[in-house]
Amino acid sequence: MTATRERGALRFGLVGTGYWAGRRHAPAIVAAPGAELVAVWGRNAAAADALAREHGAIAYTDFEQFLDRVDVLSFSVPPDVQAPLAAVAARAGKHLLLEKPIALDLDAGTELLSCVRDADVAALVFFTHLFARPIRTWFAEAESSGPWAGAHAAWLGTALSEANPYNTPWRRQHGGLWDVGPHAVAGLWRTLGPVTHLSVDAGERDLTYLVLHHEGGATSSVTLTLSAPDAADGYSLQLWGSAGRSDMPVDQVDSLQALTVAVTELVDLVATGARAHPCDLTFGFEVLQVLVRAQHLLDDRRSDAV
Repeated sequence: MTATRERGALRFGLVGTGYWAGRRHAPAIVAAPGAELVAVWGRNAAAADALAREHGAIAYTDFEQFLDRVDVLSFSVPPDVQAPLAAVAARAGKHLLLEKPIALDLDAGTELLSCVRDADVAALVFFTHLFARPIRTWFAEAESSGPWAGAHAAWLGTALSEANPYNTPWRRQHGGLWDVGPHAVAGLWRTLGPVTHLSVDAGERDLTYLVLHHEGGATSSVTLTLSAPDAADGYSLQLWGSAGRSDMPVDQVDSLQALTVAVTELVDLVATGARAHPCDLTFGFEVLQVLVRAQHLLDDRRSDAV
């Protein structure tokens, strides 16, 4: 596939060369109006060259040279790699499309948020479901049907199975809390309100349980793992309250379409000069704070158990 050159389009650079970068980020940029994929950066020169050639772009292994070529960076790398590179890019005046979580600790997240605000660049965080049109319709319906007393979300993932393309070192190290946890927290935050405090428990391997208390009094529970059996794989989020129950239509989500929407909305932010968005970096940082707090509580439980 070769990118179609569009006059006046924003020049996008793709950071990363892995499965998600090639299957989702690159096609989404190519498909989005007002966006042009012109460059690919990766630590693996051969992989960067192969992905760039597929889309008529130029491959780079020097990050500074890569930055000079683009207006916007789309990230598809582990969060501990993403955060410092995105901060450098923001200081250089580049707009950002980030993956969740934005970082793996508050120091890196705070630095990135400060750089984005100081440079006044646009930055969106890609929470798949929050950019999917069927889910957005459901959010609107849920808002009109509420208020809701509570919810339960469960992401039983299989990313740590041997043949899974998402079985990467950072996921093996940090597990479901950090990989799929951001999706659950974001969806519950959007429907029940900001998280004010939480408690945690843990099962075998990376199995994690959260109980979230939301502003306004609602509570929710979350079950997270990347080590589920294949037969149990899936994600669900159900609200409950006086209106009954309402299930997020996760089966209607097309991740490529959702990512194309994210690219398009980032292009619009840049064009209009707007910075606020429901999935902007401030929201990504709020989700990060929940994850960091949960991790600290898990670490404390493990220390007490020794």
